[in-house]
Amino acid sequence: MENKNTLSSTRKQAMSKIALVDDDRNILTSVWMNLEAEGFEVETYNDGQAALDAFNKRMPDMAVLDIKMPRMDGMDLLQRLRQKTAMPVIFLTSKDDEIEEVLGLRMGADDYVKKPFSQRLLVELIRALLRRQEAVATEEVGDTEETKVMERGDLRMDPLRHAVSWKGKDVSLTVTEFLLLQALAQRPGFVKSRDQLMDVAYDDQVYVDDRTIDSHIKRLRKKMRTADDEFSAIETLYGIGYRYNEE
Repeated sequence: MENKNTLSSTRKQAMSKIALVDDDRNILTSVWMNLEAEGFEVETYNDGQAALDAFNKRMPDMAVLDIKMPRMDGMDLLQRLRQKTAMPVIFLTSKDDEIEEVLGLRMGADDYVKKPFSQRLLVELIRALLRRQEAVATEEVGDTEETKVMERGDLRMDPLRHAVSWKGKDVSLTVTEFLLLQALAQRPGFVKSRDQLMDVAYDDQVYVDDRTIDSHIKRLRKKMRTADDEFSAIETLYGIGYRYNEE
């Protein structure tokens, strides 16, 4: 049975206002219908300027932004938003937008989803970001393994601030990458299978294949190597999974 705090958090999320900003009408319609079915309040906009005008009157709880749009693109809109709000922002990107993804994360985006994307994965990512936002805003967080600052050798992770550093250098990770690294680093030397990592990163009702986890780990390593070219703390055990080796 769910406790009262869990139910309360679920109700709060269901009432959250989500802004969708994309010039693709088909994406706006499909995502809007899916989020409405999940109980969210949803507003849609065809370009960044229209969204910004609306946000100046009433700020949503979260925004899902396409990067490439007319009048004002997602990058410009994010820059304007970060001048006044820390609300969660997810970017929708194409397969070839890796540079934009990196720039977006550095500018303050919380995560990104590549087109074409799973509607269910987007919903779970939205829920994860809203849970994090609520925990930080209310400070209703206990001192648990999932919330306290963790240090493993040169690695430092602060879950509440979603901050990661390696040898004192900050590293920008998405929510999914953060959760995967946290799961591995919590028990150095212990192997996590791909199935176990899927359970960490996604709701158990969501199906993702092995390649999705492998792709996240590959990108995670790449980002950690921006802080240290010789980063090798995440080890692959072929056919089994991954483990974190404390250095």
